[in-house]
Amino acid sequence: MAADTTVYKEIEGKGGDYFSLIGWLGVMILAALYAVYNMEHHGHVVTGMTNAVVWGTPHVLAIFLIVAASGALNVASISSVFGRTHYKPLSRISALTAVALLAGGLMVLVLDLGRPDRLIVAMTYYNFKSIFAWNIILYNGFFVIVLAYLWMMMERRMNPHSKKIGMMAFLWRLILTTGTGSIFGFLVARPGYDAAIMAPLFIAMSFAFGLAFFIIMISVSYKASDRPLGDFILFKMRNLLGVFIAAVLYFTAVQHLTNLYAAEHAGIEAFILWDGGIYTFLFWVVQIGLGSLIPLAILFNPASGRSCQGIMTAAGLVIIGGIAQLYVIIIGGQAFPLQLFPGMEVSSSFFDGAVHSYAPSHWEVMLGLGGIAAAILIIVIAVKYLPLLPTSLSDAKIDPHHKVK
Repeated sequence: MAADTTVYKEIEGKGGDYFSLIGWLGVMILAALYAVYNMEHHGHVVTGMTNAVVWGTPHVLAIFLIVAASGALNVASISSVFGRTHYKPLSRISALTAVALLAGGLMVLVLDLGRPDRLIVAMTYYNFKSIFAWNIILYNGFFVIVLAYLWMMMERRMNPHSKKIGMMAFLWRLILTTGTGSIFGFLVARPGYDAAIMAPLFIAMSFAFGLAFFIIMISVSYKASDRPLGDFILFKMRNLLGVFIAAVLYFTAVQHLTNLYAAEHAGIEAFILWDGGIYTFLFWVVQIGLGSLIPLAILFNPASGRSCQGIMTAAGLVIIGGIAQLYVIIIGGQAFPLQLFPGMEVSSSFFDGAVHSYAPSHWEVMLGLGGIAAAILIIVIAVKYLPLLPTSLSDAKIDPHHKVK
């Protein structure tokens, strides 16, 4: 398929269905803003967060969106950097999806600050010994580079430069996800975080989560607009998703096996793997079972792996498992007590040495879901008014070896 023959066109929304979707997404965003108002007015006491568990459900969903944003750029990167031309028709929507997911994730983080104006301080005064300060630069840079990449793909005169900016976007997204994973890897005070493998683990997670979201978004968009979506491109993304799921499983196994080898991490490993209650359940049942093993079985089953419905189901389970994985890492890592005096038992009226309880409030859930709704709303509006989606992804258009039957 010659890349310059691809025809891009806006989606012609089907009146009521389109505006109904816009309305529901708007309601979710308004609910999130109402949650922010209550959290601002009454304080974080209305949430499940405490001075021990300071990162709650909103942070889990926000970091999921930020990590997935990097992975959503996979398709564009594979096309520009690695020369896989069959992915090129999806490069525009891949870049837009990455920007939308990052915007949704950052919306949640900013609104959960308690005072969003504090972001001005973070953007004007930098402590370069803080990984958080570096991430401010990485997030802003991601917006600039990916939007420039999208412009060069959409503007015919700039097409010759898209490969160079695509390479820059590819490298930047790896650095961004490394920075996000390093937020936890550098926190040596918490045994659940202190691990250099957090950076490659988060990169693998970004590949899987972002591609899973992208597969669902593409499948729904083409079905809703009655555009042909062939098996060739769908099966290519299916195989890629399977590889990324296996990579996440591998790095997760390495993380826990190396922690089990180190005596200093025996406590947190026992907590996560068999003594942690809800965290152990989320790890084994949701993250490993529902989010990894079952999707792999679905994707590589000769029957379910060759149907759009089966692939979408697997992608949906990967997203659920991904949220559970981040919940275990972020909240489970805080719930386990700090090791103030290694080798000693610590107890006080302040619950030192005790496992900290946490239960998400509906305000937190509303805020987190509002960020997801905001990301989807950006995509829904963009595909209606901008030529981002090819009019056809049929095998005849995409598969260079397609034979007419």
